[in-house]
Amino acid sequence: MVTHKNARNSQNRTDVRLEKIRRVLENRQKDLTLVLANIHDPHNVSAIYRSCDAFGVAGVHLYYTDVAFPHLAEKSSASARKWVQSFRHNSAADLKAALQERGMRVYATSCSPQARPLGDFDFTKPSAIILGNEHSGVAPELAGLADAEVYIPMFGMIQSFNVSVAAAVILYEAARQRRAAGLYDEPTYDAAELEALYELWASM
Repeated sequence: MVTHKNARNSQNRTDVRLEKIRRVLENRQKDLTLVLANIHDPHNVSAIYRSCDAFGVAGVHLYYTDVAFPHLAEKSSASARKWVQSFRHNSAADLKAALQERGMRVYATSCSPQARPLGDFDFTKPSAIILGNEHSGVAPELAGLADAEVYIPMFGMIQSFNVSVAAAVILYEAARQRRAAGLYDEPTYDAAELEALYELWASM
């Protein structure tokens, strides 16, 4: 039997969920994105999606030419991946066109002598950061798309992070800059986009 109290509690939970959906959407940064380039480990990919959701990244771009996109277990990925849009690309040219259409400045993670530290860059501007394969890094055809190369300063014996950790560190810095600039205070979606996404998310 459904009592009035149970019905009221259920309605309260629904209202809280809908309020959270609207609040999250109003914080989404549609001009901040990552490019996942042939990252094959499903745990890394799942962790990157969770970081994207946590820092308000609206969508990621998937560039998979050397390996298949990994199968993500529902338990580890469903809670984050469904809230982050995915855009697939089969060629560097297609990826370049998509990022240029959105006015993105493109950064490639790198340890080359040309790379500059993370804190040197202004991520309050439309930004796309390319994360390369766990073993071979960013492929040459994608490195050629980058306006600049970026590295995370480290002070230990090991001079590299796991790719999912690197993604979280980069997004934290981008979110820190954007929060300081007040970019989370106003939606990046226009009213029509916001309402369409609200209706979609509310139905999930």
